[in-house]
Amino acid sequence: MVARVKEVDPAFFERVGKQPLADEQLPEWAFLQQPATNGFRQELDAQLDGRVSVLADYSANAERVVAQAVRAVLGRSEAELADDAALEAVMNPAKNRYRLETLNVGAHSPLMRALNHASYTFAKRISHTADSQDQRHRMVPGSRPLLLATDSAAPDYVTPMLIRRNPRARGLYEQAMAEAWTAKQRLLELGAPREFALYVLPNAVAVRFHESGSLLHLLHKWTMRTCFNAQEEIYQASMEEVEQVRRVHPRLMKYVGPPCYIRVGITSPICTEGSHFCGIKVWESFPAIDRRI
Repeated sequence: MVARVKEVDPAFFERVGKQPLADEQLPEWAFLQQPATNGFRQELDAQLDGRVSVLADYSANAERVVAQAVRAVLGRSEAELADDAALEAVMNPAKNRYRLETLNVGAHSPLMRALNHASYTFAKRISHTADSQDQRHRMVPGSRPLLLATDSAAPDYVTPMLIRRNPRARGLYEQAMAEAWTAKQRLLELGAPREFALYVLPNAVAVRFHESGSLLHLLHKWTMRTCFNAQEEIYQASMEEVEQVRRVHPRLMKYVGPPCYIRVGITSPICTEGSHFCGIKVWESFPAIDRRI
């Protein structure tokens, strides 16, 4: 392609800039030339302590700062609009109708943009499948790993809930995982480049990374992904994140949950999924709810 463009317009690349950096000039390159010990896996898994996602850092004064930002947007003093009232104005779906929208329109609201000043970082371990869906929330970016640097000789994967609960299915699944890693290791022994050998690994391969976002964009993610129709791992991660943030910022998290939980008693339909309604009245007991599938 580059050669063809040069034929048509020899000066094109001179106008658009310099050539890309050579591989050895990339800051990550030196690390890829050294064998990985995968000690980071043990460290991050210890940090997770059995969770899918763990709160690693957050804006300590988020409730106060968001309340101040709300007052700045509305031109009110603290005497006119106390912190609790300011947080209610932005978070309570009965007062802020943007919270009831099925589309993510919060960024268009001057009031809801006050939520940009609360930020949270999570350490996570999910499958490659779940990570591909997780990246659809592009305003909650993560520092994904270099797979060449984090590959392991031993199988390292996530097992879905339904398979975990069926001994026969689990046996077949674990056998398939072992065979995939054996094939990958054999390709490496035969001299195949690691970036090509990794293609035989399944979508269940575990991915560990950190992810950060403002409350404005995490709010949309948590609303969509605490619904029973959400992908299993992202649902579990979102439930854990909501729980952990609620512990540190209960006033900000008072009205956070799936659409049915947000909409009940305010508008209809309660469930926004139409024919995909899960059939369970989640809103009656959220977050103390057990997802069975």
